[in-house]
Amino acid sequence: MKLDKRAIGGWLASSVLQRLVVLYVRLVYATTRWQVVGDGFLRRLIEGREPCIGAFWHGRMLLAPSSMWRLLRAMGRDSLPVHMVISGHGDGLFISAVIRHFAIGTIAGSSNRGGSAAVRAMIRCLKAGEYVVITPDGPNGPAMRASAGTVTVASLTGAPVLPYAYATRHRRVFDSWDRFHFPLPFGRGVILWGEPIAVPPDLDRAGIEYWRSYVEERMIALTAEADRLVGHPAVVPGTLSRAALQAQRRAGRQTARGQL
Repeated sequence: MKLDKRAIGGWLASSVLQRLVVLYVRLVYATTRWQVVGDGFLRRLIEGREPCIGAFWHGRMLLAPSSMWRLLRAMGRDSLPVHMVISGHGDGLFISAVIRHFAIGTIAGSSNRGGSAAVRAMIRCLKAGEYVVITPDGPNGPAMRASAGTVTVASLTGAPVLPYAYATRHRRVFDSWDRFHFPLPFGRGVILWGEPIAVPPDLDRAGIEYWRSYVEERMIALTAEADRLVGHPAVVPGTLSRAALQAQRRAGRQTARGQL
C-alpha cells in the first residue's frame, strides 16, 4: 500500500500542534493567580448526580475544558461522563482532539438546528445522567448570541443550563467572529460559574424565544462580570455571523485593491 506523505506530514503537524496547545493551556493555568467564584453550583450538581448543560461562549473556549478537569480533580474525581458539542469542520476536529487530553468526550455537530443529530445525542446523554457542554453561539455566530438549541434541549430533558465564563488580566482579544479571548500566562484570572437556569418543559415557540433570550442575557452578564473583575471592559456581542464577517472583509479587501 502506498503511503501519502502529505497526509502523514499533515497528521504529524496536527498532532504536534495539539500537544503544544495542551501544554500552553496548562502553562497558563499553572502560572495564573485564579479567583474562582460559584464553583459550588457545579459541585452540588455533580454530588447530587444531576446532569446539566454547561454553557460558555465560543470565544472563551480555550481554558474551559481545563477548568472543569481541574475542578473534578479538586473534588477527588478522576473523570466524569462529560461530552462537548463540537462542529464537524476542520477546526472542530482539531478542538475535539485537544479536549480529549482533559478526559472530555465530544458530540459532533451543532445545536443551531433543533432536529439535528447533535441535539438528539445531547438528549440521550442527559437522559442517561451524563453531562453536556456547549457553546450556544458556535460554530457560526454571531458572537455571544445564543441559538435556540440549548434551551430546547434543556426544556426536553429538565437539565439546567449552567453558565460559565473566564477572563484573564493578560490577554489578546482577536478580531475574529467570536471575539476570541487568548489568555497569556503569569497574571491574574477569574473563573465564574453562574447559578443554574431551570428551563420549564413543554415550551411553545414564544416560550423558547423567551428562555433563549434569558439564557443569553445571563451569559453575557456573567462574561462581562468576569472581564470587570480583571480590569477589562466588557466585550460587545457580535452582529455578524462567521460567514457574513468573512464576506464583509473580502469585500473590503477587494475595494482596497481597486483603489490602488
